[in-house]
Amino acid sequence: MSEAEDRKPRSDEARYDPEITSEFAIPEGIEVSEGGGEPETTSEFVLPKGLETPQSPTAEPEGSAFSTPSAYSAKDALTAFTPAAGVPLVSLVKDAPWQDRMRTMLRMPVAERPAPEPVQRAEEEGPAVPRVLDLTLRIGELLLAGGEGAEDVEAAMFAVCRSYGLDRCEPNVTFTLLSISHQPSLVDDPVTASRTVRRRGTDYTRLAAVFRLVDDLTDPETHVSLEEAYRRLAEIRRNRHPYPGWALTLASGLLAGAASVLVGGDLIVFVAAAVGAMLGDRLAWLCAGRGLPEFYQFTVAAMPPAAVGVAFALAHADVKASAVVTGGLFALLPGRALVAGVQDGLTGFYITASARLLEVLYFFVGIVAGVLVVLYFGVKLGGKLNPDAALVIDERPLIQIAASMLLSLTFAVLLQQERSTVLWVTLNGGVAWTVYGAMHYVAGISPVASTAVAAGLVGLFGQLLSRYRFASALPYTTAAIGPLLPGSATYFGLLNMAQNEVNKGLVSLANAASLAMAIAIGVNLGSEVFRLFLRVGSVGKRRAAKRTRGF
Repeated sequence: MSEAEDRKPRSDEARYDPEITSEFAIPEGIEVSEGGGEPETTSEFVLPKGLETPQSPTAEPEGSAFSTPSAYSAKDALTAFTPAAGVPLVSLVKDAPWQDRMRTMLRMPVAERPAPEPVQRAEEEGPAVPRVLDLTLRIGELLLAGGEGAEDVEAAMFAVCRSYGLDRCEPNVTFTLLSISHQPSLVDDPVTASRTVRRRGTDYTRLAAVFRLVDDLTDPETHVSLEEAYRRLAEIRRNRHPYPGWALTLASGLLAGAASVLVGGDLIVFVAAAVGAMLGDRLAWLCAGRGLPEFYQFTVAAMPPAAVGVAFALAHADVKASAVVTGGLFALLPGRALVAGVQDGLTGFYITASARLLEVLYFFVGIVAGVLVVLYFGVKLGGKLNPDAALVIDERPLIQIAASMLLSLTFAVLLQQERSTVLWVTLNGGVAWTVYGAMHYVAGISPVASTAVAAGLVGLFGQLLSRYRFASALPYTTAAIGPLLPGSATYFGLLNMAQNEVNKGLVSLANAASLAMAIAIGVNLGSEVFRLFLRVGSVGKRRAAKRTRGF
């Protein structure tokens, strides 16, 4: 080996020696720069050489989603898009009832809602936001606990907030939880408060008082301070029921007697049904005092009317035992909760509607359990109860109209309505039964269609009366649907099941469910027809209910 070869670096030997070569060795003829290969710390995100990026003199502040980008120029901004028909101007009729105005605004996007007018009742430093939200939640709690629909509760809460100058508010109502959030601006933190409804009771007098308070708060000519609003709200909470307990028990008995006359009963049946219903009412009060849940209260209250009917059947008396049991069931069917549940579902509050309908289902199961136990033992003891008696109902128009009006009157007393509304709802119930009887008994139309039309008129007249008196529509509609409740279909379905005729029983119970849905949908449809066509103090364009496609 020559001296030149000896002077070669060891790296060259490693490069060209086939003994120690590697598959990663650089082949002959490829020149490698002195700097070696690509640096080890490189990345695919590194900018290539020769590519220069302009650097802004001032970097955009971090953490701000609303700051203007550094490259933005107002001269280069694109032309704003304008629809072919133009941007509609949002305007509300000031003399419209606050229910319609607030409901319309709730169905608008937040950016399209008109700003409230300057608040004169607030202090110079502005309204106390936490106290306003607390007052709003307390008012919403009374309305929801009294059986008001979720949409009307939200409208009332929104009206209270706007009356004190809080325009960017979003109320939210479920079956037992109310919450409201206020955000002063896009860059300020929102203030959120919530309240849970622990107890629910039926007192339409208190409900009407709350509506009057909200109406005064929304009136621009009436200046109600926060302290005055709290004082009036405390008076409403302390308000005693307008009718004593003995009057409620008597009303329950008269309601059952009137219902028994509607399905063909005579004077003896009237008295028997009234006695059974009053016994059931007293037993339910006793269970409530012992702290038993409402499910067992309904179960116990359904037993005495069924027991009286079975006693007549065992004694082989010439009395319509089925009419006695049917009358007792009329006083227990949860028509108020059913109408409110279906109304919430039709207006887009599906969670609240599901909870209300589940509550109705539990109450109905309790009634079924109480009646089935008594009917089962009555059949075992030899009581002859005829399910085919449902097809034989005497047509006595004048007596039945009078009975329907008595039923509505007593139902209004059970709902603790104001005495000034009892006469109106009594007349509304008489109109409902007159329309039903004319369509079903005279014209031969199916009971479901007849019930839906009669309930629609109840909702229409109830909405008209509520707008005339600036109050809730519930006191004018709930008691008026009492004569239309499916008491007879429910009883005969249970009787068939007690006699091991399950198929017939299920068909009759399905008919009862259809009648109940027809009542609820008819009442809601009548209210919507009033808002759409009569235009009495309504707003211009009414948006579709939220959570729908917005047609």
